Amino acid sequence: MNTKSFVIAIVLLFALVDRAESVEPLSTPELADHCAFYHEDRDGKDAIFCVRYVQGFIDGAVATDARVLENIATEFDDDETFADRAIRSRIGSRISRRGPTVYADFCLGEADSLEAVVENVVDDLANREVLDKDLLARDAVFSTLRRAYPCDPDSDS
Repeated sequence: MNTKSFVIAIVLLFALVDRAESVEPLSTPELADHCAFYHEDRDGKDAIFCVRYVQGFIDGAVATDARVLENIATEFDDDETFADRAIRSRIGSRISRRGPTVYADFCLGEADSLEAVVENVVDDLANREVLDKDLLARDAVFSTLRRAYPCDPDSDS
């Protein structure tokens, strides 16, 4: 390998490493810093960031759950058993009753506004005694959604 090829390989390696590091997950303290401005200036850039982060989290959960269920459905073939059919129809009925995030362990209904969801997240972030620097923002939002919007276990039957 000549020197020119080696230099090109090193430059490409650094370019790839730079891209990998450019997608850095948001920490809980960083999200809390943005969301701290939510109540005082909802049109400000920090409050908008907070709202869009929560909205994106929910949209991602809905999209992921829907895609996973599509993948499961395509795995069933024509000779599925009665039990397989029962399981597949139960999955569909659970989603129609409890919403597309049921398998993410939180259930948002039509009556739950984005504003109310964001306020729950903002309140949780503001009321934490200790913001764990190692906790990612997505974990904090997920924790709030699971606590504030649990799925009713009685609605499965």
